[in-house]
Amino acid sequence: MSTGTTDRLGMALNVATVAASEPERRRRRPLSTAGAWLIFIIGFLYFFVPLFATFEFSLRAAKRDPVTDELIKPSLAAYENTFADPAFWSSLAYSFTVGLITIAVSLLLIVPTAYWVRLRVPRLRPAVEFVTLMPFVIPPVILVFGIIRIYSGPPLALTNTPNGSDILLVGAYVVLSFPYMYRAVDTGLAAMDVRSLTEAAQSMGAGWPRIIWQVIFPNLRAAILSGAFLTLAIVIGEYTIATFLVGTKPFGPYLSLLGQNKAYEPAAVSLISFGITWAAMGMLALLGRGTRGRVQVAGAR
Repeated sequence: MSTGTTDRLGMALNVATVAASEPERRRRRPLSTAGAWLIFIIGFLYFFVPLFATFEFSLRAAKRDPVTDELIKPSLAAYENTFADPAFWSSLAYSFTVGLITIAVSLLLIVPTAYWVRLRVPRLRPAVEFVTLMPFVIPPVILVFGIIRIYSGPPLALTNTPNGSDILLVGAYVVLSFPYMYRAVDTGLAAMDVRSLTEAAQSMGAGWPRIIWQVIFPNLRAAILSGAFLTLAIVIGEYTIATFLVGTKPFGPYLSLLGQNKAYEPAAVSLISFGITWAAMGMLALLGRGTRGRVQVAGAR
């Protein structure tokens, strides 16, 4: 049998095999599609049924009609009371301010460290990762009691000064943000050619501060936003450290105190904070769009 005949026979067998397996693939496709839809529906119900129940519960707060003097249910009285509470806005503003400061300090510590480790001393990456994961091991209550014990007396009695507790709170939150911020920045650095970008910048006369600020930071925009929003979410919802250091000024202790005194407003505040988190995620998606395609070009300019 000639080679050409053998090739044609092999092609015919392949076509026959594909044709025979096509009906089986068509039978499997509806099953896989149905399984995917089932998982999606279960996940949707798992996440949104509790939210709907919380929203329905928040609408049970009665509101008095100013004309008929009758109680109206359901109503948005819980949301109106929340927005009319000055403590809500002050605690939210305080937590946002602390969160932004925490993000800035974390970036100043994490980005140069992760960049230098990846560029010069890659053997130290396991040690640095271990240090950044320590907040997962040390409970917040242990951390805050250690901070209070160290900084309540000389030489740095920060807990006895007007702004000392705020400084300690930012420092504690910086430590808590290490796992999230470092992993986000390290993943962003892994997605770029750090050595080539550094050598290109140095060949154009750029120093280390300029390389980090004008080359590394722009290329890490999406990674920095990811870590920043995770840090902000932690700061807004954290309770233990905030309570022991500054009392009820932050948003987390305010929400806990509100739940002890009122019935429906805590549900409304929980949904509001959930909405703020989703808005932050939306900002991340918008600001980080298109970064991957321009990452090397932006850094090489």
